[in-house]
This record gives sequence, C-alpha cells and structure tokens, in this order.
Amino acid sequence: MIDFWLAAGLLLLVALSFLLIPVLRSRRAQLEEDRTALNVALYQERVAELQVQQQEGVLDAAQMDAGRAEAARELLADTEGVAAPRVTRLGKAAPLLAAILVPVLGLGLYLHFGASDKVELTREFAQAPQSMEEMTRRLERAVAAQPDSAEALYFLGRTYMTQDRPADAAKVFERTVNLAGRQPELLGQWAQAQYFADGKKWSDKVQALTDEALKADPKEVTSLGLLGIAAFEGQRYQEAIDYWNRLLEQLPPDDQSRIALQGGITRASEKLVASGGKVAQAPAAKPAALLKVRVDLAADLKAKVQPGDSVFIFARATSGPPAPLAAKRLTVADLPATVELGDGDAMMPQLKLSNFPEVQLVARISRAGKPTAGEWIGRSQPLASSTTAPQQLTIDSPDK
Repeated sequence: MIDFWLAAGLLLLVALSFLLIPVLRSRRAQLEEDRTALNVALYQERVAELQVQQQEGVLDAAQMDAGRAEAARELLADTEGVAAPRVTRLGKAAPLLAAILVPVLGLGLYLHFGASDKVELTREFAQAPQSMEEMTRRLERAVAAQPDSAEALYFLGRTYMTQDRPADAAKVFERTVNLAGRQPELLGQWAQAQYFADGKKWSDKVQALTDEALKADPKEVTSLGLLGIAAFEGQRYQEAIDYWNRLLEQLPPDDQSRIALQGGITRASEKLVASGGKVAQAPAAKPAALLKVRVDLAADLKAKVQPGDSVFIFARATSGPPAPLAAKRLTVADLPATVELGDGDAMMPQLKLSNFPEVQLVARISRAGKPTAGEWIGRSQPLASSTTAPQQLTIDSPDK
C-alpha cells in the first residue's frame, strides 16, 4: 500500500499546485504594484520640487521642461515590464480554503467509495500462502470484498471441503449456483457437500441435484462418484460398481485417483459376491480409433506455397456434425509427413472417431493460419473409422 499512497500523494501535490500557484502569483503582482506606486510618488515629488525652483527663479521654462522630461523617463524605466494588475473575485481566502478541502474531501470519498481492501487483497494474492488457513482467510476476504464473484465463491467452497467443513461448503456452492447458473459441475459439488453435511445421509435434495447434473452432463464426475458412494453405503453394490466404472472411463490414464477408484470397485465386487450376488459384466468398451495418414503435396503446387504456410490435417464424419473429430497442425516445411489421428485428438469428448462409423480425411493449406479456409486442399474417399491400414493423402486442389 505504500507505493499506492506515494502515487496518491504526488497526484495531490499536482492538484494543490493548480490552487496555490495563483495565490503566489498574486503576491508577486502585489509587490510589483507597490513598487510602481512608490515610483509614481517619487515622480510627483520630483515634479513638485522643479515647480518650486521655477517659482523662486532658479529654473527657467526650458530647464523646467527638461527636468520634467528627465523625471518621466526615469519613471518609465522603473515601471517597464510590470504587468497590468489582475482583477479577481475569489481573493486569497477561496484558493487557500480549497487547498485544505481538496485532500480532506478526496480522502473521505476514497475511503467511502474506493477499493483499498481489493488493492490489499491483490497484493496478498501475489504472494504464496504459508498455510491452508491463510489461504482460507484470503478467500473469505475476497468473497467479502466481491460477493458477486462466482469464481471466488467456488474456490472457497472447494477449500472448505478440503478442511472437512461440508456444511459451510454447501452454503457457498448454493450461492455459486445462484450466481453462475445451474452448471453440472457446480450442482455436483453442491450435492457432494450437502451429502457430507447431512452426515452421509441420502436425501431428496441430494438426489435432485445429482439427477439434474447428470441429465445436463452424463459424464459429470463428482455426481458419478457421489452416487457410487451412496450406493455402496446403502449396500447396493452393483449400482456402486456401475457408477464407478462410468467414472473410471472419464479419468485420464495417469490420474492418481484411478487406483483408489479401482480399489472401491474391487471391494464392492467382493461384498456383492459375499452376499450371494453376481457381478454383472460391463459391456466391452468400443476399441479406440486410430488412423495413420501420410500427407504430401502435389508436385505442381510446390512452387506456389511457402515453407511457413500452415497445414491442417483432420478427420470429419461423413454423416454427422461438420466439426473435425480429430486434428493435427503442421507446416509446409514438414511435408511429406505421417501423422496419427485418434480418439485422443478429439476436439470435444463427445466427438470421437470411434463414435462414427465412417469418416473422411482432409488436409488444408492456409497461409493465414485459419483451419476453416485456405488456398489448397486434399480430400480422401470415405473410409471406416476402424481402418488400420496407412492412408495416403495428397494436397492437389484449390480450396473453394
């Protein structure tokens, strides 16, 4: 805050200068007027002496005129360069009073309408917190300073959950939903906090929240995990296995929580078998699609392109959304090149190669770097997304 107040002080000095400089100028002008008045008085006194000397016969008329002219020249020399007096209606008291009121009013208005607390929070967040408690205090202050910030509320709710404060987290997530809308992720977080705040008792409210979240996004991970926990606690082991298997499909291969999740599935399976049940086998997952494509440039186009031109290689469904299912970006200098397009390159999770039986391969050169428009293009014939044989794709046609 010191640098802020230093900057504010400099600005205040600039403002005061506009008020005090006229006062100082008026003092200087007054001194010049006093000096001018003194010179005029001396001139009049000199003229009076010359008149007395003329009356006494000491000076004749010519000498009298010469003396008067000399006194006038001296008066003109003394008053030369003196500006005309300025007429002001404010006087000296008004600027001095304004110089006192400006900083006082400015400070009062800033303390009332300003954002000193937000400035201090910004400085605090620039430094790493020393403990979780310190982070919680910062987030609480951020929420108090910005009560309409859904992001601050969300992070505060997550922090409360890590500190085993689910009741506080549930209230915060409810406020977050009211501000940011009923997004599936927020509904899942709210349902999870409410479930633990109620002592791990399933309620109609938690059921409604998870249902709404999964209806909007069937892959919402928090709701899937929570439903699995509730099913396990209710000894509905097959439901728990199903929910956790669905969750397992959404997690990246290197996610550390996969180990704990797989352990939960194993325990639910053991308890189901011990109770006389049989674990239902999950349907076999559809194999991931992976297309190998060798991309080259037609011979007659090599002189028309530049090494830095962008090359976009993608696969799109022949019968489906126009958005690419998988894409890679190269440059002309990289050609010829072999690339792989698979489910891991999906632009969106629901638009995977393996979800569409037939696709088309496209390669486009765009000097402007735009994947949707370019100068030249190459297209393949429709092929099955399960194709494993390497494909050849040549850029040979103008992009129209």
